[in-house]
Amino acid sequence: MKRILIVDDNEADRLLYRRYLGQTLGHERLEITEADSGADGLLCFQQERPDCILLDYNLLDTDGLIFLEDLKQLAPADSLCVVMITGGGSEALAVRVLNNGALDYLVKGHFDQEMLTRTVRHAIEKNEWRQYVGRYHDELQGINRQLRDAVAELTEARRQLHEKNALLSAANHEVATRNQELSIANQQLARTNADLDNFVYAASHDLRQPVNNLRGLFEEIRRSATFSDPADAQLLFFMDKAIQALGTTIDDLATVVQENRQPSAQAPEPVALADLAADVLAVLHPQAAAIKADITLDFGQLPEVPYVRSNLRTILLNLVANALKYSHPDRAPQVRLRTHSVAGQPVLEVQDNGLGIDLTLHSAELFQLFRRFHPHAAEGTGVGLFLVNRLVQAQGGHIEVESEEGQGTLFRVYLGPAQ
Repeated sequence: MKRILIVDDNEADRLLYRRYLGQTLGHERLEITEADSGADGLLCFQQERPDCILLDYNLLDTDGLIFLEDLKQLAPADSLCVVMITGGGSEALAVRVLNNGALDYLVKGHFDQEMLTRTVRHAIEKNEWRQYVGRYHDELQGINRQLRDAVAELTEARRQLHEKNALLSAANHEVATRNQELSIANQQLARTNADLDNFVYAASHDLRQPVNNLRGLFEEIRRSATFSDPADAQLLFFMDKAIQALGTTIDDLATVVQENRQPSAQAPEPVALADLAADVLAVLHPQAAAIKADITLDFGQLPEVPYVRSNLRTILLNLVANALKYSHPDRAPQVRLRTHSVAGQPVLEVQDNGLGIDLTLHSAELFQLFRRFHPHAAEGTGVGLFLVNRLVQAQGGHIEVESEEGQGTLFRVYLGPAQ
């Protein structure tokens, strides 16, 4: 559920915005609160903590810019989601509004229902993305601090090794072979230190590149470093898991952004479901084999559908991957893929007997970004179902879900608009 706060001293305008927004925003249920003054709006903000504020610039007791400054005294600026509504289309005013913290602005009399709902939805998604990136930026800074400590330790180790090399060279010619091996090790250590220095510098400027650098540096450390305490070696395992999780999250988010920007760039084509399923199952074969999953295909009623092949592959890959990932530990995993037609509309079904989802608790947030329902059962980012839903909706389709916790889940994907 999303909470919307409308701050406007014009009752007719408030009524119009409420009618435009309706009771839902996409698959989200809306709860709308109204305030007819700036003071009332600040009080409602403190009580409701809305997901988005529709703010009239010209209020009787204040103006939009002052109201924004007052909001910043109540909550961090980067947590505020404000769409300013102005009475005129001044470009200078729009720049001031955006520079002072609003995520978007609209001009009265120049927007319709579709533009308002799209603007509010995009503002909420942008604010959620901003907060999510902030959290991961903090986490990345923590990793950077750990790396800087590791660099200091490695530098000290290199200094000690140089001292030992000098002593060994002076002591005995018989250890020349050993000295040569140590020299090679020192060169590798110097290269590792240089790579780590480069990574620490770049990590504050970019997300993806530091993760790629981190992976390369980690492999070098795992290949060359030794530990006197076996417990210290466990650090390599935990670092590997953290890097994998961070890299997967960044890749998934990049995929979401790319798909959202051009959801319909490719033209539909006839897609043979058997061939597509074979491709997907080949990718997921290691996961399926590891848990001895029984996967059955039933495309007899509808062997071919018109769709963007890459999008349909992404949809099927994510749904089947989830079915395997969240299998029930107490029974053999079973996954069934089936297609059929309902009133001329193609339908793809993916059914499993896994952990299931309590829809009485989670139905409203099932396709929200970064939502996970079994965080202790398997690793994940909470992006897959969000991406699947956006791809399906972009082609005019929708998804129905039947699930019972502990029994399994059925995803029924309606491909394209109803006939």
